[in-house]
Amino acid sequence: MEKVDFEKLVAISGMSGIYIVAANRNNGLIVEDVDSGKRRFVSSRKHNFTPLASIGIYSEDDTTELKVVFRNMLEQLETNSPVPANAKPEELHDYFGKVLPEYDRDKVYISDIKKVIKWFGFLNARNLIPTAEEEAAAKAAEEAAAEAETSADAKTAEPVVEKAKSEEEV
Repeated sequence: MEKVDFEKLVAISGMSGIYIVAANRNNGLIVEDVDSGKRRFVSSRKHNFTPLASIGIYSEDDTTELKVVFRNMLEQLETNSPVPANAKPEELHDYFGKVLPEYDRDKVYISDIKKVIKWFGFLNARNLIPTAEEEAAAKAAEEAAAEAETSADAKTAEPVVEKAKSEEEV
């Protein structure tokens, strides 16, 4: 499976797993199952949608983005493999403390840690966690495309300005 933009990954209340946003409707989302690729409509009246990119983990100073936590978990996979989500609370806190040493132990609950570990396992098994290099390359490509579009707009705007000047002269 090809890499998916982290911004398009969403968790849906009442539904297990993580989904890809295929389309946005005024009364819900059309989501795609990561494994099967099947699309379905999910009503916003019945479910809440949480984009993974909007989730942060409380730390001592601020919040840390979920993708940074996932990246830390991925980098430490060899030396600090994830504990099972049903492990004892002390083991979960110890593991998460190694992944994100500055996380706030009072605000981050065991259920949050379990969810992060499950999501990491799900995304890592499908190779959907972007590395820092991949993210930088995607951002550079996006900026280059935006710059090319801006320069193309500027080239087409120049003749319009000249035409307007020539009309004033007449």
